[in-house]
Amino acid sequence: MSFEVEVEKRLGEAEIAANFTSGRGLTALFGPSGSGKTSILNMIAGLLTPDHGRIAVGGELLFGNGVDLPPEARHAGYVFQDARLFPHLRVRANLLYGARRGTSRIGLDEVVDLFGLERLLTRWPRTLSGGEAQRVAIGRALLSNPHFLLLDEPLASLDQARADEIMTMIERVRDELELPILYVSHNRAEVDRLASQVVPIRR
Repeated sequence: MSFEVEVEKRLGEAEIAANFTSGRGLTALFGPSGSGKTSILNMIAGLLTPDHGRIAVGGELLFGNGVDLPPEARHAGYVFQDARLFPHLRVRANLLYGARRGTSRIGLDEVVDLFGLERLLTRWPRTLSGGEAQRVAIGRALLSNPHFLLLDEPLASLDQARADEIMTMIERVRDELELPILYVSHNRAEVDRLASQVVPIRR
C-alpha cells in the first residue's frame, strides 16, 4: 500500500478524521473547502500531530504505536497552494536547495526538461507567473529525494490553460517516477483526470 492513514484531530470546534488505504498512483483527498484536507496532509507530513491514529507510507511507519517521526525524517515532498519559493534565490538556486538532501531519483537536468524550466533558471521568484512558480515548486520537491509527494491544491490559483499544463506534468510524475502522491482538491475535474483513487473528505 502507498498510504495507510487512520487519524483523528480536534482543532477548535472541528473534528478532523480520515481513514483510508491506497494503492499505487495518485490518491486524491476530495471535498469542500474547510473540510480538513490540508490538516490531514499536515499530519502525514509531521507538521501537525494527530490526537491518535496511525500513518504509514510505502510500508514505513511515520506515526503510531509510539512512533512519531519528525518532519525531516518523513522525507515528504510537500507542494503548497502558494508555491512558497525562497524570494532571495533565483530559480536555479531554489531548485538546488531541494537537492541538498542527497542523491535524488531524478536530477536537475531531468527536472528542468520535465517542467520546461530552462528559460526560468536565472529568474527571480517575484517575476514568475503562478503556473511557472508551481512548476518550480514541484521540481524542487522532486529534487529533495522524497519518499512521497503531498500536493495541496497546487492548481487553485491558476487559469485553466496553466492548470492543464501542470496536470500534464503531474501525470508524467505519477506514471514515470511512480512516487506515491497524495493530492488535495475540491475540483472534481482535476480529481477525475489525475486520481487513481478518491477519498471523500466531508465536514
